[in-house]
Order: sequence, then C-alpha cells, then structure tokens
Amino acid sequence: MTGVSLSRYNPRVVGWLSVAQLVSWGSTYYLFALLMTPVEQALGLSRAESSLAFSLALLVEGLLAYTVGRWIDRGHERAVMSGGSALAAICLVLLSQVSGVVGFYLAWAGVGAAMSAMLYQPVFAVVTRRYPQDFRRAIITMTFLGGLASTVFIPLIAWLMASFGWRNAVLVLAALHLLVCLPVHWQALRDAPLPQRLATPDQPASAPLSQYLRSPTFALVGLFLVLMMAVTVALPAHMVNLLREHGMSEAWAIAVPASIGVIQVAGRLLMYFFEHHLDVHRANRLIMTLLPLALSALVVAPMLGAWQGGLMLVFVLLWGIGNGMITIVKGTAMALYVSREHMASLNGALGVPQALARAAAPLLLGLLWTPVGGYTRGIWLLLAISLLALGAFILAQRRAAPH
Repeated sequence: MTGVSLSRYNPRVVGWLSVAQLVSWGSTYYLFALLMTPVEQALGLSRAESSLAFSLALLVEGLLAYTVGRWIDRGHERAVMSGGSALAAICLVLLSQVSGVVGFYLAWAGVGAAMSAMLYQPVFAVVTRRYPQDFRRAIITMTFLGGLASTVFIPLIAWLMASFGWRNAVLVLAALHLLVCLPVHWQALRDAPLPQRLATPDQPASAPLSQYLRSPTFALVGLFLVLMMAVTVALPAHMVNLLREHGMSEAWAIAVPASIGVIQVAGRLLMYFFEHHLDVHRANRLIMTLLPLALSALVVAPMLGAWQGGLMLVFVLLWGIGNGMITIVKGTAMALYVSREHMASLNGALGVPQALARAAAPLLLGLLWTPVGGYTRGIWLLLAISLLALGAFILAQRRAAPH
C-alpha cells in the first residue's frame, strides 16, 4: 500500500483504549509506591534495595522504547500492545510469588518491558497512525482517563492490600490485565494500517528514518522532550515537603498534591473544548509557558509575606493545568514537527535519555535541598531548564514551519 490511510476517528475504539490506559497506568506505574513497604518487610530489603527495582523497570522501559516504536511503525501495534498486557499479567503473577531480591528485580524488569509496550508512548503512536488527521483529539481523549489512574488505583490498591494482603492484591491487578487490557488491545487494534508513504497537503512524502534522526528539528524536539521530562518528574516526589516549607498546613500539604490529577484532567478538558478554535501551534506555545509561570510563582512566593499562601495555590493551579496540557504537547510534538510516519521510532530513540532524566531529576532536586535555603536552588534550576525547553520548542516550530 502506498497511501496514507485516512481512517475516520472512531470514538468507541479510542474510548476502550482509554480504559486500558487507566488500568495499565494504575496497576503498574502507581503500584510501586504502595508496594514498597510491605515488600521490604516481607523480603527484608532496605529502602535503597527496594527502590532499585522501580529504577530498573524505568531503565528497561527506556531501553526497549526504540524497538517497540519500530514494531509499531511497521504495523505490529496489535501484537505489541496485546503482548504488553499479557507480559504485565505474567510479571505481576511472578511478583506476587517472589521470595527474594533477585526475583523481585526480575519481576519489575519484566513490568518495565510491559510498560514500554502499553503506556502512553505506544498508544499515542497507534492513534497517530490510525487517525492522521485527528490524532490530537484522540490523544486528548485518552489522557482524560489516563490522568485519573492515580486517583482511582491508589485507593483501590490500598484497599485490596488492607483486605487481602499485598500478594493477593497484585494477583487481582494481574487479572485486570488478562480480563480488561488484553481483550481491549486484541479487539480494538485489528486491521492496523500498513507502513505508508504518500504525500498529503500538510505532510510531504516521508524521508527515511535515518534522515529524520539526523535533522536539527529532531534534535530540538528531542531536547524539549528530555528537558521537560526532567522538570515534570522532579517535583512530585518533593511536593508535600515543598508546600510545608512554604507555610501550608499539614492537611493542605497533603490534599493539594492529591488534587493535581483532577486539575490535570481539567486542563485536558479545556483543550478538548477549544481544540478546534485555536491554532494548534500558537496553543502549544501558550501551553509551554504555564510551567515556567508556575515555577516563577514558587520563586516569588517567599518574598510576598502574607500573600505567600495565595501564590502557592496559583502555583498548584498552573502546575496542574500546565502538566496536564503538556502531556498532549509532548505526545504530539514529534508527529507535528518532525514526522508522523516515523513518530513511534523517533520517540523511541529518546527512550534512554528520557529514562535517565526521569530517574535523575528527583535525586538532583533532593541533593540541591539545604536546611537553610530549602528547595530554592532546585526551583531556580527547574525554572532555567523549563525556559530552555521552551526555547528549544519554539526553535523546532520555526524550523518545521513551511517556507
């Protein structure tokens, strides 16, 4: 086949894929934080030994991202995402039976491999291939439920563990992959479009992947994605302590971060309603300013005395809405500004740098904390990184603009 398949947007398929994202994120990525303490007690692990398992999962996910992207670009999306769900179920079953640290690490390495095949990056590539003229709306829709994964699954997993023990709770999560995610991926992803190379009015005939990998635009988009990954993952692990240091009461310091997931979804809802009323490139630039503005509020807050509490709420609002919207920008940037046809492979090529940024950023923020200055130095650094990411993004837009 030589033409781009202009498949019509299918809300039923996108809806079911959204359900699978909710379950996939909730039962893997958000599982570890709740599992850490009971596993340490059961296996006699230190906090450093247990934490290494999740870092290993993220590293494996990053290492496999390029290979997974190539498979999807070649039309194997059904096998990739169904296989990811099946692998997640198998590894969660193995995790429920571990009796030593080696088995614990191997199980989480397998979970990381499954995550590389079933979370946002592969599914964004799938809907971009299937709906080349409407992929942004599909991605926004899927992130509605994906953004609520922590809100739904953290209390669900906590209840399962309290009621049935952590091993049985993990078995229940494995069953969800077999009963929900695997059937959804197997049924919804039938008739995948084949690799295609036809020029359209807004997308010229595609060049070879190697040419895109060497292009300045790919380098700029890649720099934006890696830097923004560092910014968006650095703060969550430190958010509660950060709010405490800025004078919030204990109740607010706990409640406010818990609400960020809902605020993110609200931001995506705004994007959904205004998607067809704003130029996508201008909207992307506006969205990219929200996190620098949020971090600027953090920098200024200690200087405002009685106004500090209000400015902290402004920070949380800007951070939540911005983080929710930037997920869409990150998910669509490669397709909009580099190549739709090779989107999965191009994003996959950034898998290891993004994994390293995701692992290093929270640690760096912790190292920059001081008893006297708190997080001040770290927030200034994050602000500088966010502005550098914004600059790279704007340059990428300009290079990609038609002349």
